[in-house]
Amino acid sequence: MNLQNLQDILLTWLLSHGIKIIAILIGAYLINHFGKIFIEKAVRKLIKPEREAKDPSAEKKREDTLIKAFISTLSLVIWIAAIFMIIYEFEMNIGPLLVGAGVIGVALGFGFQHIIRDFLAGIFIIIEDQYRVGDVVNVANVGGLVQDISLRKTVLRDLDGVEHHIANGEIRKASNLSKGFARVNLNIGVAYKENLEHVIEVVNRVGKELGEEPEWKDKIVTVPQFLRVDDFADSAIIIKILGDTKPLKQWEVKGELRKRLKIAFDEENIEIPFPQMSVWPRGKGE
Repeated sequence: MNLQNLQDILLTWLLSHGIKIIAILIGAYLINHFGKIFIEKAVRKLIKPEREAKDPSAEKKREDTLIKAFISTLSLVIWIAAIFMIIYEFEMNIGPLLVGAGVIGVALGFGFQHIIRDFLAGIFIIIEDQYRVGDVVNVANVGGLVQDISLRKTVLRDLDGVEHHIANGEIRKASNLSKGFARVNLNIGVAYKENLEHVIEVVNRVGKELGEEPEWKDKIVTVPQFLRVDDFADSAIIIKILGDTKPLKQWEVKGELRKRLKIAFDEENIEIPFPQMSVWPRGKGE
């Protein structure tokens, strides 16, 4: 076979199969591109807002999570189909390839049990809206900010900046610290000698002032107030303070409340007791 014949064969193949391969790649890209647009519009339109949601961004988090999962699945299906179509254009019989893949799939079925479990768990996590990208959660004994959710795994970043990749199938319990609203739940001890009514008045005043300030009022749903006497401890009366905040704002509101309560207690001479030990020296004659 001379060079001219080889060029003719190559040109013939390019004009028949090459153009089809290019068309397959372009078609896969376009379907993937417009599929993403369609999925985003459909999810934004079909997902109904939660009536109990107090945070306007809550539904957007859920929508973003669903969109990301559906787009990833769509892209995977499209490009796998495109690869098989391209293989066919190289005049390879994909029948045995599919049969072989099926045999291998059966042989490795037990090895893929965990992957299937992860995918099923991921579907329920997303559909049931257990948590979303941007939420703070505790899952599989790990707490942190949800950075990514796919059908296979959840990615968290904790307060130390460590990124955790957790298989969805390993999640038996998911605690969402930021869905709908969050809560300031604070216990403070005051000395038994203090006037309890005065303590309650100071606590409620500090909480009310905090909730009225422009810097904090948009973060607070219900101002922190005295709830009850929670316990009689060894050296203090424990009082419980409760209030609601916007999601993810509970920690900074709680920190600011602690600071202001300490300042107010100092100004009002309200004692916050701490463990003390009295040492009595014995005389030589004793």
